[in-house]
Amino acid sequence: MSMSALRPDLDEPPALHHHAMSDLRFIRRTMEEAGSFTAVPGWGMVAVGVSALAAAPLAAFQRLPLAWVAVWMAEAVLALSIALWTLRGKARAARVPLFSGPGRRFALAFAPPMLAGALLTAAMVQANLTHQLAGTWLLLYGAGVATGGAFSVRIVPVMGLCLMLVGAVALFSPPGLRDLFMTLGFGLVHIVFGVLIARRHGG
Repeated sequence: MSMSALRPDLDEPPALHHHAMSDLRFIRRTMEEAGSFTAVPGWGMVAVGVSALAAAPLAAFQRLPLAWVAVWMAEAVLALSIALWTLRGKARAARVPLFSGPGRRFALAFAPPMLAGALLTAAMVQANLTHQLAGTWLLLYGAGVATGGAFSVRIVPVMGLCLMLVGAVALFSPPGLRDLFMTLGFGLVHIVFGVLIARRHGG
């Protein structure tokens, strides 16, 4: 028997190591894809709710429909900025990827109702149906939170369903109550669920 037959194959250990590392990367990627998006910022949601509470009385004083819409559009831009800033901060602290796995699915599920809301807003303003915007905004935003929340912690879709309920009631209520429903939905619902998310899921 030759000595080469007794000598172990020197290429085998590196090959085994390479396959093991590939398997570990596959397992980690699979777990990330199957997991929940946990970077929803509870305190960020509280801040969004507080900004809505501040915007509500300002909007209520507006006599022109377009001025009322402008106040809430400005509030939407502010709320989105707060949400993105706090979302990024929580994701970075938790080392959770924002745009891969559950984060990407959350965004893809959240986006269509928001796009529908933007298009309906333009159409309803043009048709002078601004009295229906409060219910429409709450209903579609709640739908986005509920569908996106299917890839997050359980409390997030519950929050979305609560927003949808407020929006549904607002659609069939007198126009004079629109700011009350905006306060309830975008203000108090955000604050209550934001506190719950912060306490149960790390800020």
